[in-house]
Amino acid sequence: MHSLIFGLAAALAWGTHDLCVRFVSQRTGILPAMLIVFGTGAILVAGAALAFGDWQAMTLPAARLAGLSGTIFALGSYALYRALALGPVKLVAPLVGSYPVLSLGMAMLQGQPVGLSHWLAVAAVVGGVGCIAVFSTEEDGSPVNLQAAAWGLASAVGFALTFATGQAATLAGAEWPVLIVTRLAAILMLLGLALLARMVQLPARKMLPLLVLMGTLDAFALGLVIYSGGLPRPEFASVGASLFGLVTVVLAWLVLRERMNRAQWISVAVTFGGIAYLGH
Repeated sequence: MHSLIFGLAAALAWGTHDLCVRFVSQRTGILPAMLIVFGTGAILVAGAALAFGDWQAMTLPAARLAGLSGTIFALGSYALYRALALGPVKLVAPLVGSYPVLSLGMAMLQGQPVGLSHWLAVAAVVGGVGCIAVFSTEEDGSPVNLQAAAWGLASAVGFALTFATGQAATLAGAEWPVLIVTRLAAILMLLGLALLARMVQLPARKMLPLLVLMGTLDAFALGLVIYSGGLPRPEFASVGASLFGLVTVVLAWLVLRERMNRAQWISVAVTFGGIAYLGH
C-alpha cells in the first residue's frame, strides 16, 4: 500500500513537472534547462543523503546500477523534453506514460507468466494512444507529429529501464546513496551532451525560478519511486507513477487550454485504465 501511495504522489509531482516542461522547452535550450533542473534536484538529494544515508551499506554493484539508472534517466528525460517541445501534451503524455507495457515485456523475457488480462491491458494502452492520435488529426486537420511520437516512445523506454535499474540498485545497497549516485550520473551525462552540442550557456534569468521548481518536483518524484524499491511490492510505485501522464493531460486542458473532445477524453481514460491495470 505504501508503494502505491508513493507512486501516486510521484505522479502528481511529475505531472506538474511535465506541464512546466511543455512551457520551458519552447522558450529556452533544452540541455541548459535540464542541467539547472537536475542540478537543483542533486542539491536537494545530496543534503538528505549526507544526513541520513547509510553509506556503509552501499555496495559496488549498487553503485554501478545507480550510475546506469542515472545515465538512462538523463537520456529518457531529454527525449521527454524534445517530445513536449514538438507535440501536444495530449499525444506525448500517454506515449511517455505507457512504459509499464515495456516493463511487462521485460518481465516476459525474465520468464514471468503473462496472462490474457495483461495482454488486453496492453491492447487498451496501444489502442487508446492510437485513438488519441487519430482524433487529434481529425480535429485540426494536421498530420500527427511523428518526431514527437518517436521521442515520446524513446522516453517511455528510458523511464522503464530507469525504474528497473534504480529499484535493483536500491535492493543491492542503501536508498539515499543510490539516489545521489543516480543524480550525479544523470548530470554528468547531460553535461557531456551539452559540451558536445556546445550548449552550456545559462537560460534566461526569468526562467530560473521555474527550473528550480521543476528540479524540486523531479527529485521528489524519482526519490519516491526509487526509495520504494525497499518496500513490499515496489512495482506498484512504478505503475502508480506512470499515471503522471494523465495528470499532465488534465493540467494542460486546465492551464494551457489544449482542446479535448469527448472521443479524446474516452481514449485517454482507456489508455490510463490499461496502464493502471498492468500493476494489478
